[in-house]
Amino acid sequence: MLFSSMTFVFMFLPIVCITYLFIRNDIRNFLLLIASIIFYAWGEPNYLVIMLSTIIINYWGARLLDTYRSKAKLILSATILLNLSFLFYFKYFDFVIANINHITAANIPLHKIIMPIGISFYTFQAISYLVDVYRKETAVQKDIYKLALYITLFPQLVAGPIVKYHDIDKQIEKRSVTLKKVSLGVKRFIIGLAKKMLIANTMGAVADKIFAQSPENFDPLIAWIGAIAYSLQLYYDFSGYSDMAIGLGLIFGFRFLENFNYPYISKSITEFWRRWHISLSTWFKEYLYIPLGGNRISPKRTYINLFIVFLATGIWHGANWTFVVWGLWHGAFIIFEKATNWHKKLGSLKLSIAHHIYAILVFVIGWVIFRADNIGYACEYIKNMFGMVDTGQEYYHFAYYIDNLEIITFIVAIICATPVFSKMLYIPFSKKVQRATVNIWLGVLFLLSASSIAASTYNPFIYFRF
Repeated sequence: MLFSSMTFVFMFLPIVCITYLFIRNDIRNFLLLIASIIFYAWGEPNYLVIMLSTIIINYWGARLLDTYRSKAKLILSATILLNLSFLFYFKYFDFVIANINHITAANIPLHKIIMPIGISFYTFQAISYLVDVYRKETAVQKDIYKLALYITLFPQLVAGPIVKYHDIDKQIEKRSVTLKKVSLGVKRFIIGLAKKMLIANTMGAVADKIFAQSPENFDPLIAWIGAIAYSLQLYYDFSGYSDMAIGLGLIFGFRFLENFNYPYISKSITEFWRRWHISLSTWFKEYLYIPLGGNRISPKRTYINLFIVFLATGIWHGANWTFVVWGLWHGAFIIFEKATNWHKKLGSLKLSIAHHIYAILVFVIGWVIFRADNIGYACEYIKNMFGMVDTGQEYYHFAYYIDNLEIITFIVAIICATPVFSKMLYIPFSKKVQRATVNIWLGVLFLLSASSIAASTYNPFIYFRF
């Protein structure tokens, strides 16, 4: 089931919310668990057993490592391996076989496996629970239904944010539902829905037209428009989902950590990763980078650890060499900044602007690699961006790629990617005119978003693929 569907917005969500608000506190967790299972099974009934197996494996794995502390490291390793084996099979098995076939000229048949939605996210959440118990940062959860709720909770089940167990364990046990939280949650959900339906989908239409062409069929201006349009589509699509997830969490009394903090205003790639997909970057920091030694050993080892983390980041995003190269692309600049203290060399306004332009170039080029179907296409596209491709005669006029409404959306998307409206939802109650204006504007956004949902048939989020 999609957040951006008529079924979810006008049937599933109202039924769950109304029921939740009017039942006893002690059965609210059970309602959310049942609702989450229905939510997942709606679109993925065949793979529900995989998610339920993950719950059982991690429940007993944590119980065993908590009981047999002398063998805790062995039990932890075995349980994490089981988690990763599911992820490997469904996400990477065919990729590995295809590469073996390519290298060795073998003809091993592919399984043509369909990846379960959300497996990358709920697998990492399950691992965070195991490690938290192993480190004694949180108590083992002896109620399997509460652990199941943590892993399956529908607001963040299929595309994050990745909620670490120690950030939410107390909220599973006890939380409050207030009018303020519900109101803020609804507003946050509407903003996320508008980001997806009104901006991300519009920018996606522009990017799709351009990336569907061979790079020699358009000039550098079109290449840059396509790259920036995809950068905006990805940001508004994923941050929109995160906004909806955080908003839904508030409605049910949960406070999820922020997943985006205006990453496109960054002046370095180090800063970018502190602002982009925060739940993933902090997960890798806490559960991979620090266990590897972090920056506590030697500069050389720090660079190796960063290389490993960003290689893993690329691999996590998908079974394609483009994702691996994208991860290493970012890792190379992180290592460069670490070695030179580039990200700390900010002084004058001119220097600050130069750093910002540098960061934009790096992540926009990175998104081209991320978006491309293969490395060859990515290289040709990037060469086109810098005028190094003989484009010959254009097949389509500029207006084919982007119309007037899309140009307006393009401008709005760039403005809203900055913190200009960051305080919009937090206007003091005493400022009634401003609050009323915001509420009216949110109502308009919801109506426009609902109209867009009704006019389209399928609105998948980009990160459903990851």
